[in-house]
Amino acid sequence: MLSKLIDPQSVAVIGASAKQGSVGYVILENLVNRFQGSVYPVNPKYDEAELWGRKLKFYKSILEIQEAVDVAVIATPAPTVPKVLEEAGRKGVSAAIIISSGFAEAGNAELENWVRAVARQYGIRVLGPNCIGIYNAYSNFDTVFLPADRAERPPPGPLALISQSGAVAAAIMDWAARRRLGLGFMANYGNKADVTEIELLEAFANDDRVKVITVYIEGFKYFGEARRFLETARKVAVKKPIVAYKAGRGSAAQRAVRSHTAAMAGTYEMYHGLFKQAGIIEASSVREMFDMAKALATQPIPRGRRVLVVSDSGGMGIQAVDALESLGLEVPEVPESIAKELKRELLPFAAVSNPIDVTGSATDEHYKIVIDMLLPTAFFDMALIVTLMQVPGLTKNLSEYIIDAKKYGKPIAVVNFGGSELVQKFEEALEDNGIPVYPTPDRAAKALWALYKYGEIRRRL
Repeated sequence: MLSKLIDPQSVAVIGASAKQGSVGYVILENLVNRFQGSVYPVNPKYDEAELWGRKLKFYKSILEIQEAVDVAVIATPAPTVPKVLEEAGRKGVSAAIIISSGFAEAGNAELENWVRAVARQYGIRVLGPNCIGIYNAYSNFDTVFLPADRAERPPPGPLALISQSGAVAAAIMDWAARRRLGLGFMANYGNKADVTEIELLEAFANDDRVKVITVYIEGFKYFGEARRFLETARKVAVKKPIVAYKAGRGSAAQRAVRSHTAAMAGTYEMYHGLFKQAGIIEASSVREMFDMAKALATQPIPRGRRVLVVSDSGGMGIQAVDALESLGLEVPEVPESIAKELKRELLPFAAVSNPIDVTGSATDEHYKIVIDMLLPTAFFDMALIVTLMQVPGLTKNLSEYIIDAKKYGKPIAVVNFGGSELVQKFEEALEDNGIPVYPTPDRAAKALWALYKYGEIRRRL
């Protein structure tokens, strides 16, 4: 039902503007220059305008457009929105994104109710108001009114983001783009006068391009909505992982939630219990949400909780073990028969008990020996590999050995950090081939925990 909202072929921008820096200007610029479909600017102030090296025809009303319009993007003052939406309904538009603010979040619930009534009268699915709308990296349908030079757009990829906050969503997009994280879709629903996170969950659950759904949530409007969310999420979680971060946990934060999107924050304990029942993996921060989502999108689900730790730093290996065990994962010792064989193959001062320390004198081949000897066995379900590339014996070829280990069908997370060109190329090679890389052991450990947790959720649901 939401396909035209998320993946339209044509769009009318009502409130499009030739005034540089305005909301209507930025949205029009995004769509005219990158969107693969048809774009129709609507504003009675203009007949035409010379913009971005081309002459654009403006329409006085959406009713003047002869061609079919899939979605109307409305960026006009709040009092004008009901009339604009009514004209969109008369045009036969089936979906609308209301960017405009000044509704329930500003104490103007009556105006929002009017918008809802018009939408129901004409059968229009409405996203918003008070939102930045949709970003579709596959078609470049982009209603985010922040210039791309200030908020970069991420490349297509297996993740989808559903966000109650527009500013948070835009910041995540910029953050993801700078890390080359494939965020294929973003949907910000704002006040959710009509479309909620529930319908968006269903839409992304049925989209084969999406492997993991991430959710930034501040609060529901009423308890019945929480029950519907629980029921929907439980069905979706069987098909795809859902990772959520609930903002507004303390009393002061809950007051901010009410003034932000007119939502009912509720107690954090309620949301924590709801996520658990629904089979949602809960994150403690936005960063952690994407750390886990990245692994869930690229790695197989482990059969158990036993982790092989390989490192060229004894200290980093110890940190990894601490982080893994604190999450309930296991770091079992290497069986004695295999440990003896490792002793013969590795450097004399290497530690082979798990964590395995190949030492700062290690080469690429030492890692390969450990991985190939231990990861295929029944003793380990996944691997956390620390690769500090400052060690002189390591080269970019190590990435090929780790990528090759995907053949064993077990999850792998890599810890690597630094700013050198070698480090960056090493990380890019791994990430481009579906191996997630993290800067610290605790973040890699949490990613492996999420994989194990989702396996448990699938078995339970």
